[in-house]
Amino acid sequence: MSDTLKTAVRDQYGTTARGGTDALGAARVAAAFGYSPEELAAIPEGANLGLSCGNPTATAKLRPGETVLDLGSGGGLDVFLAAKAVGPEGRAIGLDMTEGMIDLARRNAAKGGHENAAFVLGDIEDMPVETGTVDCVISNCVINLCPDKAAAFAEIARVLKPGGRVAISDIALKKPLPPALKESVAAYVGCIAGAALTAEIEEGLRAAGLTDIVVAPDGADLNAYAEVDGQAACCASAAEPAASSCCGPKPAPDAHEALRETMKAYDLNDYALSVKIYAVKPS
Repeated sequence: MSDTLKTAVRDQYGTTARGGTDALGAARVAAAFGYSPEELAAIPEGANLGLSCGNPTATAKLRPGETVLDLGSGGGLDVFLAAKAVGPEGRAIGLDMTEGMIDLARRNAAKGGHENAAFVLGDIEDMPVETGTVDCVISNCVINLCPDKAAAFAEIARVLKPGGRVAISDIALKKPLPPALKESVAAYVGCIAGAALTAEIEEGLRAAGLTDIVVAPDGADLNAYAEVDGQAACCASAAEPAASSCCGPKPAPDAHEALRETMKAYDLNDYALSVKIYAVKPS
């Protein structure tokens, strides 16, 4: 099942990378989850794909000269903001398992002249990153997509320097989802069905050896996704065919709308919330 879910995620986000997303809709989603007009104006066109559920760079307290790793970096939105914060002496690295996203982000970096930004193809559960080389790990609505969250948390702890920190925005569950959402592969790709309970996130980080753990709600309205045309949670064009899998080459034409209506019917805020996740690797 893990490989099936990863394939679904990779295929859907690859489609998003190739097709892009509506710029106005993406800007509305980003604004709903904490990005300022100035931040959005400072990044290359095409870097914001409307896949956010928070703004991790706003709370990461990045400093000049630091090395930052963004997990699931997409078009490069948070990498470019991080690159500006750490300055020319620092490094901002984006990791993504989708080749299309890596290609898109590299093109965006070239357009924006971000010489201290780099993008690496890889899996969060098995990162091609050297041990103890990262000052801060950030991520935006991606950890929920990891089937093996324990492996993801262990890898985060491994790549951090002693004293390094985590500043992640993600979706967490308040309570178990109803079957219509929990069993939907499209809802998984859309960052909802794979989300963990808040207590499970805390336990996972603690088991990985991290300390000073905080998982705090950020007050964002998850239904902002359903208010934007063509948006279904953090995946900009999640579609679920009539068959049991999603993201195939010929999705059912009305499936995306059906998912949006399901989300509206259930009111995601009753079941899930956008959270800020903090943790530290002991020195």
